[in-house]
Amino acid sequence: MTETTIQAPEATCRTLNGRVVSDKMSKTRTVLVERRVTHPLYGKIVTRSKKYHAHDEANECHDGDLVMIEECRPLSKTKAWRVIKLIEKARTI
Repeated sequence: MTETTIQAPEATCRTLNGRVVSDKMSKTRTVLVERRVTHPLYGKIVTRSKKYHAHDEANECHDGDLVMIEECRPLSKTKAWRVIKLIEKARTI
């Protein structure tokens, strides 16, 4: 009798780095992710940005912090990302 083990495929979660722009919601942060792309016709480098709602269980991230977020299952209507690492705290003056 031979035993075969079935392994689940590696779950490759997308990760993005961005800056927290809103921390007004409980356990939810709005993260602005910017990327630089070349314009298809003119060749100029332009900045594209998108905001994501990310789950922050410990409420540890605040406005201006640089964070790493990863994709996860949908947690609410607009929230399908979670904060996995606080890269840099915002400088306060």
